[in-house]
Amino acid sequence: MKLKTPLLTLLITSTFVLHAQADTIVLECQQLLDVEAGKLLTQQQVLVDENRIKAVGSKVEAPADARRIELETCLPGLMDMHVHLGGQSAPNSYIKRFQDNEADYALSSAYYAGITLRAGFTTVRNLGDAYNSSVALRNSINSGQTVGPRIFTSAQSIGTTGGHADPTNGFRHDLMGDPGPADGVINSPDDARKAVRQRYKDGADWIKVTATGGVLSLAKNGQNPQFTQEELNAIVAAATDYGMGVAAHAHGAEGLKRAVLAGVTSIEHGTYMDDEVIKLMKQKGTWFVPTITAGRFVAEKAEIDGYFPAVVRPKAAAIGPQIQGTFAKAYKAGVKIAFGTDMGVGPHGENAQEFAYMVEAGMPELEAIRSATLSSAEMLQQSDDLGSISAGKYADIIAVSGNPLQDINVLRNVDFVMKDGQVIPLD
Repeated sequence: MKLKTPLLTLLITSTFVLHAQADTIVLECQQLLDVEAGKLLTQQQVLVDENRIKAVGSKVEAPADARRIELETCLPGLMDMHVHLGGQSAPNSYIKRFQDNEADYALSSAYYAGITLRAGFTTVRNLGDAYNSSVALRNSINSGQTVGPRIFTSAQSIGTTGGHADPTNGFRHDLMGDPGPADGVINSPDDARKAVRQRYKDGADWIKVTATGGVLSLAKNGQNPQFTQEELNAIVAAATDYGMGVAAHAHGAEGLKRAVLAGVTSIEHGTYMDDEVIKLMKQKGTWFVPTITAGRFVAEKAEIDGYFPAVVRPKAAAIGPQIQGTFAKAYKAGVKIAFGTDMGVGPHGENAQEFAYMVEAGMPELEAIRSATLSSAEMLQQSDDLGSISAGKYADIIAVSGNPLQDINVLRNVDFVMKDGQVIPLD
């Protein structure tokens, strides 16, 4: 799904939509996917009042003046558990770090948030930003000033000196400085605790830690462990004290193992996950967020001369193609899967491509959809409010043409989006 809405139009539309009077709405669905029962129901009605679902059934009682909307196939709003709304990969991405100001990141975030919502993703987890732009965006969306998905954010990621999330990687020496916990760079358990507390102070919902090297950072190794066990333990303990889950970016097996042993909530990417790590994840109930789309994207771009810096290109070529196979292995072994794309690496709005890759790797269509609804809601500890079209939950509902249980690609072309009881214009 490709959307090319100018930012000004998006902002004008956002203001109009969110300040419109809330209606009582009846959605008349030719088909409705009950993700809890695993069934596609026919001729269902959904009663929406303000921002909640009031009733679901073959016929619901509604006021005579209720607004009625006819739809083909209704599903819960989709959820992407790994996005970066602040930007999007391009050959000039690395120089833009020196060109863009805080306001540029904020406006880009609002624009990409609109694209993501209009693609049918009503909830996202933003794992890493600059200038805490996703915190401001979340607050603006929650206050009704901006249209976008429901955001759970980690704010700025936490790394180690020279590690994947060190914001000065690749700088010349006189610009590098010595960033510390406030900047997301730690080198001891005490630093780790301070970094977590700073993110709590900044308004983060989650903690994101880069437990190993990464593909796109300007550093040679993409999979080496970059935290000691004690540092990871301190991060998880401090995050738990403040009621925050921990998402761990990790590619290499040793870093994966340390993160799982520390008790992180989710593993992101997980490229070189081995049998020992899979066993530990199952024992501890650790979630896996695969981001196959990002792996495929960087592998393709690694073949283009000049797209990535020289230090990044071999990492993208080696690591990117592995992720889909890792996903297949983890799913077959029974690891818990939550949907995530790492969009911002790939193009925002194309999030639903991940479903096709998951199905291609052996996950049934229903289970792929559940990973982006019930499972993501469970991982976020939001199952009472999100994840299914059920009475009492937030009215986050999308509609498509066709049957996604027969053709998962129909999710790439969304006909209708409702978030928090508001109908979102798609034009």
